[in-house]
Amino acid sequence: QVRLMETGGGSVQAGGSLRLSCEWSGNVYSATGLGWFRQSLEKEREGVAAISSPHMIRYGNFVRGRFTISRDNAKNSVYLQMDNLQPEDSAIYQCAATTHEGAPLSAAMYGFWGQGTQVTVSS
Repeated sequence: QVRLMETGGGSVQAGGSLRLSCEWSGNVYSATGLGWFRQSLEKEREGVAAISSPHMIRYGNFVRGRFTISRDNAKNSVYLQMDNLQPEDSAIYQCAATTHEGAPLSAAMYGFWGQGTQVTVSS
């Protein structure tokens, strides 16, 4: 069992930055991989970024070098630094944990989810 809680969402103007944090607790094996996903009214849930021990990283194609995922195992935390945000990045962002290696970006491979945090980008 893993519990996750996101913080750091908010509202910014286009071109701005936000840093999302997700602190998790529970079985360390169940958090082999950690991912960030997002969902909006206009789009289905999509994988933003994922990181697995020992530090394999994947990003969704739409990230285009703007976001950076990192994790601090000592703090049981995963972060998502988002730069050059655009209105189409507006969504609820959730972190999730998986037992799978390989930093998967498929939501179906994640068994534990946080509640999510809202990110709103205005033009």
